[in-house]
Amino acid sequence: MAPVKTAPKPMAAQAAAAPPAGPRPAGAPPGRTHAPAGVAAPPPASNMNPANMVQELKVTGHMMALPAGTFCFTNEPNPTAPQHGGLPGVRVSPPPSGNPNVDIIGFRQDGWLSATGDALLVRIRKGPAQVLVTIYQNANQPDAAPKLQVRQLSGGEAPAPQPAPAPPQAAAAPQPAPAPPQAATRMDLMAHIQTRGDVGAKFGDWLGERGSNNWIEGFAVSAPDGIAPADLSYQAVLGRGWLSPWVEAGEYCGSRGMALPLLGLRIRLNGEAADQYEISYSAHFVGGTSAGPVGNDETCEGDTLAPLEAFHVVLTPRTRKAAKPKR
Repeated sequence: MAPVKTAPKPMAAQAAAAPPAGPRPAGAPPGRTHAPAGVAAPPPASNMNPANMVQELKVTGHMMALPAGTFCFTNEPNPTAPQHGGLPGVRVSPPPSGNPNVDIIGFRQDGWLSATGDALLVRIRKGPAQVLVTIYQNANQPDAAPKLQVRQLSGGEAPAPQPAPAPPQAAAAPQPAPAPPQAATRMDLMAHIQTRGDVGAKFGDWLGERGSNNWIEGFAVSAPDGIAPADLSYQAVLGRGWLSPWVEAGEYCGSRGMALPLLGLRIRLNGEAADQYEISYSAHFVGGTSAGPVGNDETCEGDTLAPLEAFHVVLTPRTRKAAKPKR
């Protein structure tokens, strides 16, 4: 049987079979096909600029040596963190070579310390041992540096055994009564120095021994008489772009016995303290470098971020202008 041929439909029939086209919007150029009524139009192309799709962060890493013990790392809350994806963020990990004496236990499965108050625990079985602290910052974020706190919760290694006490000696001749104790001299500055312990100094004197290679692990500054502690505050430099939280006058800033050197300092005068005094401070670092003097609310640190060895703070009373005589 011969195949049956169907005649092509007339143009009018094709137009009738096609769905009706939607009305052309006002101002649209003629000849362009528009979606028929009831049919969704394709989504418009994205207007996002490709240059804004990748955001560059400032990333710094620090190798921190810790003695044996258990430590708590806390990224203190930053009020702008929710608007910046939790930044500044911190990650704490073993060094790339690994270390079986380092245990890190986080409270988040992804290992992040966001700037919402996240914390983790680090256990050093045998010290000293290093951990890698990596900081992620948004350069456009206010207070981009993290407020990372490191607290030692317990010691690790047992103390060395002490020798047995010596047998009692025969009674010696009576000694003259000791002289009455002298009144303690008030110190304006105090620092905990490696191998030396707590050492004090007055404003205008160097605290720490330059050239000794004994770094400073923490310090405190007392407020002058008549100045509220809240009007004098300070920070310690812990790494590049990494400063400790502000503390008020009289409070200790840093650590003790953890072999963690400070890398610089920053001091700020507010209120009555700024009205009555001018401040300048300098620093000397292990290796012979120095920095300063710098002024109020400036960071004093070395170019190579060497450990802080000594520092020098000068408070100068402001001269008050004499009042003009009344006519």
